Amino acid sequence: MPQIPGNAVGARFTGWGRALPPKVLTNHDLEGMFETSDQWIRERTGIERRHVGGTTAGLSIESGGLALGMAGVDPLDIDALVLSTSTPDRTVPATSATVQHGLGLKCGAFDVNAACSGFVYATVVAHGLIAMGARKVLLIGTDTLSRITDWDDRNTAILFADGSGAAVLEATDGPGQLLGWDIDSDGSAEELLFCEVGGTIHMDGKEVFRRAVRIMVDSAKKSMAIAGVTADDIALVVPHQANIRIISAACDRLGVPMERAAVCIHETGNTSSASIPLALFEAADQGRLSAGDLVLLVGFGAGMTAASVIIRWGV
Repeated sequence: MPQIPGNAVGARFTGWGRALPPKVLTNHDLEGMFETSDQWIRERTGIERRHVGGTTAGLSIESGGLALGMAGVDPLDIDALVLSTSTPDRTVPATSATVQHGLGLKCGAFDVNAACSGFVYATVVAHGLIAMGARKVLLIGTDTLSRITDWDDRNTAILFADGSGAAVLEATDGPGQLLGWDIDSDGSAEELLFCEVGGTIHMDGKEVFRRAVRIMVDSAKKSMAIAGVTADDIALVVPHQANIRIISAACDRLGVPMERAAVCIHETGNTSSASIPLALFEAADQGRLSAGDLVLLVGFGAGMTAASVIIRWGV
């Protein structure tokens, strides 16, 4: 497990923003599209409604602009843009190029694709850039999964949606917020959740559920061990918003009560790269975080990827 060097330049979140398309699909709307019911969906997933529409670039520009505004940072002062997405608007170029231009940035920009673990992967990458000398990094997680969803398949159509979350990460004196991190992948499980180029999402739901809980808990424990903390020290767990039963099972195995989990899946569905920042920054906006609180971000995704970080909020 990688240790953070004691002399590494630290970083902290100084601004954030969230963006959701205006169009909402409720479970009752889906009842008219295929055989399902509001109760069936809520009991199995925890989802009540989801937002669909827009483009990955458009949602990223919206959330990124809000993050820059909250941080009070001039776009020209951003040293790098890291966009986590599995749903780029084009195969080439990277959607981060469109976002960079739309926000008026003059810096390097690139996409990261680690599926639903992507925002945590990108968080680690952004901290690495700052450790190597960058001063301000714009970090965005966005997906428009409705574009690759088979809307005739009730097993996947009830889950996926669109959204974006962004943050400004700035270098700071001292160790900064990041206390521990872990990234992982098991490519042998690739066929459990995939989408061919030009196709739609295919998922073995039962096997994904079984593996997801295990790899999330394993990654979280690695990050906690690096940080030298236990589950009792964690003020808030922010898990990937895939399924309320996965979230509940993972929290149970970690020994963290659900009251200390950030959950927005009922309103947003599964937004992949956007799900963790949407849940994290909603919790922050609701006043659930205080300076010094320890926060665990943990996700899993196609690949099968897993990632987690421990951050000390507000330092």
